[in-house]
Amino acid sequence: MNYLKHTYFFDFNDDAVHHLISEFESNELSDKEKAIGMYTKVRDHFKYDPYSITLSEEKYRSSHIAKKTSGNCVEKSIILVACLRALKIPARLHLGKVKNHIAVERLTEKFGSNELTPHGMVNVYLNNKWLKMSPAFNKSLCAKLNIEPLDFDGENDSFLQQYNSEGTRFMEYVDDYGHFEDVPLDFMESNIKAHYPHIFDTDEDLKEFKL
Repeated sequence: MNYLKHTYFFDFNDDAVHHLISEFESNELSDKEKAIGMYTKVRDHFKYDPYSITLSEEKYRSSHIAKKTSGNCVEKSIILVACLRALKIPARLHLGKVKNHIAVERLTEKFGSNELTPHGMVNVYLNNKWLKMSPAFNKSLCAKLNIEPLDFDGENDSFLQQYNSEGTRFMEYVDDYGHFEDVPLDFMESNIKAHYPHIFDTDEDLKEFKL
């Protein structure tokens, strides 16, 4: 499989994507330094918003996401994959299901559950190995939740914020759907409809909604 490939969703030749990666294009930076910098920029530049959901193809293109200021975990993972590929660093989307244990009142009200699925993260290939990283929770949000932000050091996995600063459980992975060369929109749509059928009670053809 080609994890450097330009695709319909990872359309990283777009000007908006190039604007995001511009500060990391220097040949003086190593791939590790580029990946760390790009991860941190995506984590904090796009505020985390799990309540805006779309099933429209064009809204999952990295060229569209790059123009936004917020995104859910899948959208933030897609733009990070696109940026890494644009920097010639192999990357792929990884999906799973997570359970949150802190600040879940609104989640439970809107989704009928404290489980979020599909949850997006990124696999990046550095120094001959695949590493997992999750850019979902921006630094300012983590401060509000009393959670240390996830940093990525370019050498170890960084995808799970298991506890907050006081040792209370924050989140856990409850399922792993594996990694994908491109965005598996059909799988994502069936997964969302299976887990949150009440969202589609009034309109099964609904493609975009704000909870």
